[in-house]
Amino acid sequence: MSAKVLEVRDLEVTIETPAGVLTVIDQASFDLREGEILGLVGESGSGKTLTGRAIMRLLPSKKMAIRRGTIRVNGEDITHFDESRMRGVRGRTIGMIFQNPSSHLDPVMTIGKQIAESIRFHEGVSSKASLLRAVELLRQVDIPDPHVRLNAFAHEFSGGMRQRAMIAMALACRPKILIADEPTTALDVTVQAQILRLLLDLRQRQGLAIILVTHDLGVVAQTCDTIAVMYAGRLVEQATKPDLLSGPLHPYTRGLIASQPGKTQPREQLPSISGQPPALASFPEGCRFHPRCEFCEPACRAAVPPLELVDRDHYTACRRWRSLVQQKILGAA
Repeated sequence: MSAKVLEVRDLEVTIETPAGVLTVIDQASFDLREGEILGLVGESGSGKTLTGRAIMRLLPSKKMAIRRGTIRVNGEDITHFDESRMRGVRGRTIGMIFQNPSSHLDPVMTIGKQIAESIRFHEGVSSKASLLRAVELLRQVDIPDPHVRLNAFAHEFSGGMRQRAMIAMALACRPKILIADEPTTALDVTVQAQILRLLLDLRQRQGLAIILVTHDLGVVAQTCDTIAVMYAGRLVEQATKPDLLSGPLHPYTRGLIASQPGKTQPREQLPSISGQPPALASFPEGCRFHPRCEFCEPACRAAVPPLELVDRDHYTACRRWRSLVQQKILGAA
């Protein structure tokens, strides 16, 4: 079994609000191994992106903080690193592809200079050497005519090419971990497939360990080795891809899988999960999914269900999973 490159344990992220300090990520724990692709899945607002940004120590607000927990990268806890030490980790050890390339690419700096800037900062090489490396990176992510495109600006790139440029920037200093935040959002189906193939190829060639943040189970099914499902800031299920997709052990995961278009017959109404995810300031007591769960019982409202090891690497945070498996509602069909 390959070595762990990332260990997240009991991660808790809070935010200060007029109503008090609220917990937005609650006791998240998972591992990432060399060459593994972990899919972090859930609806919008479930905490997927925030978890990725917490690992990078790039929380989007000064009112947010990592309150407790550990983030170990190659065995070293980075949660208490100062900003100077974190700058050495970002880019060099962990790279990140942000969700919207247009808002993270500098509109007045050429693509080549943006990639080269990171290389010069981390590796101290000359401007010429860093630009030559930028050309090679653009070639690696399949951007045509990289010598020419090096001098282009972001607005001269298509959406797919901007995403490839973001990947090139994230890989500029040869990180071992890549966090890809919704890398196929707003791209057409053909370009989505190209980006996913590129990530798989980079994993194969460079041994990258990847956290793929997405709401799309179709993307997960094509790419990931393991899947962690988030709901309202908590992990509710985690397993290998085959185990989770063929035998979900949490009603929320079951609902996500059932709502995929490929699960229905022609002209059949697409199933959906009733209700809406809870607002940040109104997380329910107990299991946060219970207001939307058709299998809820009083105990589900009373206490937070732990993330329980069920079988090998399969974890679930549903207190009713045994009875629901016996009723053939959860688990393998």
